[in-house]
Amino acid sequence: MAKLSISRAWDETRDVLGRDGRLLSTVAIALLALPSTVQNLVTPVTKPGELPPAGPWMIVLLITVLIGLVGQLAIARLALGSQTSVGEAINHGAKRLLPYFLAMLLWVGPIALLLFYAAQQMRPPTPSAAMAVLFLVMLILLIVLAVRLIIAVAVASAEPLGPIGILKRSWQLTSGNWWRLFAFLVLFIVAVFCVMVAVGAVIGILAGIVLGPPEPMSVSALVIALITQLAVAAVTVVFLVMLTRIYLQLAARNVTVPETAA
Repeated sequence: MAKLSISRAWDETRDVLGRDGRLLSTVAIALLALPSTVQNLVTPVTKPGELPPAGPWMIVLLITVLIGLVGQLAIARLALGSQTSVGEAINHGAKRLLPYFLAMLLWVGPIALLLFYAAQQMRPPTPSAAMAVLFLVMLILLIVLAVRLIIAVAVASAEPLGPIGILKRSWQLTSGNWWRLFAFLVLFIVAVFCVMVAVGAVIGILAGIVLGPPEPMSVSALVIALITQLAVAAVTVVFLVMLTRIYLQLAARNVTVPETAA
């Protein structure tokens, strides 16, 4: 069982960001921030707790998710320490997209569907107690699995494994380090929440004053969405680099990516 040092992973992350910050930023802007901005603009606005009606926005959402996964894999590739250009990293991410996407779908999909079903059954006027219990159980299971499979993106980028192999490898490597990884995940979620609230509030006020109310498809809404997604992308880059350095610790690998992973 490999011992995990979060502080060591953080020190290595700072080194990677200092050395390859421009490359990582390019990937993050192109594959994370910009697609998410477009997706936010085209998704219909609904009441809290309601899903938008089916429409073309769903195709945009799927494309955004796939592009984002390629971006994650490309960032992980760069963070592994290999001498890789942005183009090579993105190309590598595209090649590893299918197994990574299927791996995520295998465990996230069923739990997400059950959570959604239970949440719908708990809505007034006749909330279901049984569904409340199911929702709680599924939520706990989601958290447990999310921590055990947290380094799946690094595994998918570094090792030539299929969907099942990615999940098994991540499960194996994170054994014995659940609480450390859980604390790290909570810190990341809190950081993203704080960034979104702070940036959204400040930019929302400024954009509203300068450009007018952020109506759907307005310039004000575009500016708010873009700046918010840039901030989230920056935090996500740090998170992905950290995950990759954690993976390297747990796998006790050399920082050079093996030829078989290319």
